[in-house]
Amino acid sequence: MPVGLLAGVAMTETSTRTARELTVRSVILGGLITLVFTAANVYLGLKVGLTFATAIPAAVISMAILRYFRGHSILENNIVQTIASAAGTLAAIIFVLPGLIMIGWWQGFPYWTTVAVCIIGGTLGVMYSVPLRRALVTGSDLPYPEGVAAAEVLKVGDATEGTEEGIEGNRRSLRAILVGALAAAGFSLLAALKVVGNEISAAFRVGSGGTLFGASLSLALIGVGHLVGVTVGAAMIVGLLISYGVLLPTLTWGDLPPGADVSDVVSTTFGTEVRFVGAGAIAVAAVWTLLKILGPIVRGIRAAAVSSRARRGGGTVDLTERDLPIGIVGGVILLSLIPIAALLWTFLSGTPVADRGVATIVVSLVYIVVIGAVIAAVAGYMAGLIGSSNSPISGVGILVVLGIALLLAVLHQPGDDPNQITALVAYALFTTAVVFSVATISNDNLQDLKTGQLVGATPWKQQVALVIGVVFGALVIAPVLDLLNAAFGFAGAPGAGEDALAAPQAALISALAKGVFGGDLNWGLIGLGALIGAVVIGIDEALARTDRYRLPPLAVGMGMYLPMSLTLLIPIGALLGRTYDRWAERQGGDVEFKKRLGVLMATGLIVGESLFGVLFAGIVAATGSDAPLAIVGEGFANVALVLGIVVYGALVLGLYQMTRRAVGDRRR
Repeated sequence: MPVGLLAGVAMTETSTRTARELTVRSVILGGLITLVFTAANVYLGLKVGLTFATAIPAAVISMAILRYFRGHSILENNIVQTIASAAGTLAAIIFVLPGLIMIGWWQGFPYWTTVAVCIIGGTLGVMYSVPLRRALVTGSDLPYPEGVAAAEVLKVGDATEGTEEGIEGNRRSLRAILVGALAAAGFSLLAALKVVGNEISAAFRVGSGGTLFGASLSLALIGVGHLVGVTVGAAMIVGLLISYGVLLPTLTWGDLPPGADVSDVVSTTFGTEVRFVGAGAIAVAAVWTLLKILGPIVRGIRAAAVSSRARRGGGTVDLTERDLPIGIVGGVILLSLIPIAALLWTFLSGTPVADRGVATIVVSLVYIVVIGAVIAAVAGYMAGLIGSSNSPISGVGILVVLGIALLLAVLHQPGDDPNQITALVAYALFTTAVVFSVATISNDNLQDLKTGQLVGATPWKQQVALVIGVVFGALVIAPVLDLLNAAFGFAGAPGAGEDALAAPQAALISALAKGVFGGDLNWGLIGLGALIGAVVIGIDEALARTDRYRLPPLAVGMGMYLPMSLTLLIPIGALLGRTYDRWAERQGGDVEFKKRLGVLMATGLIVGESLFGVLFAGIVAATGSDAPLAIVGEGFANVALVLGIVVYGALVLGLYQMTRRAVGDRRR
């Protein structure tokens, strides 16, 4: 973004705010944290298909370091976590790009091409999220669990907050975070030592079919559940019951002869069939959600334009309402089409589908601009609903690749030429990567902007920090991807060995693109999911009239799409959170303070597990071992699992009990 434009924005500020915010040291510290977090996310995402949220760990590290510098502020710490969070989230591009290796199109990741895709797509995501801030952050009641959690961490750690009750309140608040963080990190350490098990999984027959039960003993998931609440938690349970109670037994019916490996059959069925049903449900829910938020989005764009005109006319706009001027936003979006077109043209040149290159690029550009805007809104809404790290962002990738693949199939009418089909699959994946960068950044940006709203940040400075984070992340992602490809390769790619990284989402998205061009994709499953999604929407709208219960369609779709191991404990955490809040209400006194301690303890669970995840990822990458800290052998696994369940349950119940005792009899 041109320095002159940023200077113009800065000159319109008439406030005398003295707290430091977007500083050189915050950018440097954010960049250094990014190096570690992004590399760790890339490795773990390719290894197990999961990434972790980096905002809260970055905030904790920033507070620990900047407190030794004169004049540090909560706003400066917020900028650090914003930069690191954007870069860490952009690592989700690994859910698409490795597909180009898997189909044999690329042998490695071209550095500048990979960097350009990440920077351009990520910057588009930031620009699209500017008007969405007013629609989905300041103008909505979405919970934004991770954004709220990050804000609470920043507030508690801010040394400048210290009025009469603030000192004692901050002391208790900080203790709540530390206790939760130490408990989560401690349990994660025990699991890494293999002393306790942290994964429950069982497959069993249901009549002539089968299903799965799974739960990841993650304290962070309990924390997320506490923050998102029972409405979202209940909707996810509904999605789980549909997938594991109905779809899996039905789709495996008759496929389990005596002696068959039940676990293998149902796991394969879930990955190749049930998830497509879930993707269909998410698609319908996403479209419906977009239709419902179109009004607020349009009003947000208008408000942003009014704010820009007021500032140009010398009017005063509150610092906390100053976004990047809408003219800059629109200009960046339009200018970005030039390098995108250049990337697409370079990618097409010399391929079997280059004869219709101009038409293909025009269609792709329109698709990227339009679908990018839609996906940005949907991804941002999902982040507000359940958090960035738990959003089914790979489901968005599925929808994007299906859309572009269908357009390309109509435009090129591929026959049986395998070279042409491979070229179209590769181009579809490359285009999807650009849109996916938009989605991943939008999914994270609104969380960061929610944090900024809660701590009184200046939106335009945070939006600039988000672009800086995108650049840092892109510079790190490309070499790490190439290094991992050279060291391990990817499962299914030509010449891949036994230690190849699974990259499950990239494999699934590549298979979808192949299915569209090969004509063997099962559209019936996606249609079934769309029908289920439509029914859930109808139920939710009916419940809305009661003003008491809701059934968020996107949350139901997420419950259908994501593995049970990642979602089951979120509703349990939501129930525990509701129980704790009811207890606080019955106690009376300073009810809000009591509830806040519960939120902070839940936040600590996320902090502790996230920080340990970063540390452990570094150890794994350095040693090349999947279990570098294990002190017991495989023969201890059954005992470890029993111990894990007991220790986990005791920790969860003990933490809530400790939080109750910590509240004491504080009264107003």
